Amino acid sequence: MGRFASAGVVYLVGAGPGAPDLITVRGLRVLQSADVVLHDALVSPELLAEVGPNAELVSVGKRGYCTGSTKQETINDALVRLAREGKSVCRLKCGDPCVFGRGGEEAEVLAEAGIPFEIVPGVTSAAGACAAAGIPITHRAAGQAVALVTGHHDPDSPECTLDWDALARMPGVAFYMGVRHVAKIAAKLSDSGLASSTPAAVIESGTLPAQRVLVGDLSDIGGLAESATIRGPAIFVVGEVVRFREKLLGLVSTNASATELTRPTN
Repeated sequence: MGRFASAGVVYLVGAGPGAPDLITVRGLRVLQSADVVLHDALVSPELLAEVGPNAELVSVGKRGYCTGSTKQETINDALVRLAREGKSVCRLKCGDPCVFGRGGEEAEVLAEAGIPFEIVPGVTSAAGACAAAGIPITHRAAGQAVALVTGHHDPDSPECTLDWDALARMPGVAFYMGVRHVAKIAAKLSDSGLASSTPAAVIESGTLPAQRVLVGDLSDIGGLAESATIRGPAIFVVGEVVRFREKLLGLVSTNASATELTRPTN
């Protein structure tokens, strides 16, 4: 197969939820033929090993609450500069570029600069982690809708503008980057009318061999997450779909079969 990535073009590529073989075929072809790869810190080393022998590899951080990440403005400038130098550029992001990956912002900058670009979608972390944990992210009988929500901001801070009443009415909610705030998020949903008995799960390192799954309900999931020292990256999912894990786990074939599974003792 010949060269796939084109000179002077920026590709915003989703690396998938963690496991290196969950990148799309198109994403892999771009990665293997790009001149420069700017990647998130959490992208698998096995996946980064797929870059071309002469490609430049640049880590830009973007690991949760990490303070060592490259400023977004610096990344934006680099994408424009490298493309104008005639290089094919792969901006490799965890999950999907446009699901809390700032892909939309980078695409906007490229469009304003007149730089050709392509968005190569990836398996978003909530879908991948839930699948690996034996939790269907939607289900016709119990989860006909799901909200994908950023949990990055402290729910009690002015920066958090989430509509908790609306989220409490959703059949399912998946929070990204919320591992520090599991207890507060659960309390906000309960205060907004969601039953405290609603099933909830925290999935740490989803799709990877180190995956851990913690299952409880809104009343205890915060304490369970703290006791289990869940540090992330993790997805926090709330809804009746979590109940299907008990039925499906014994037969689902994923990395989860070899992981440590943490459950409440009561």
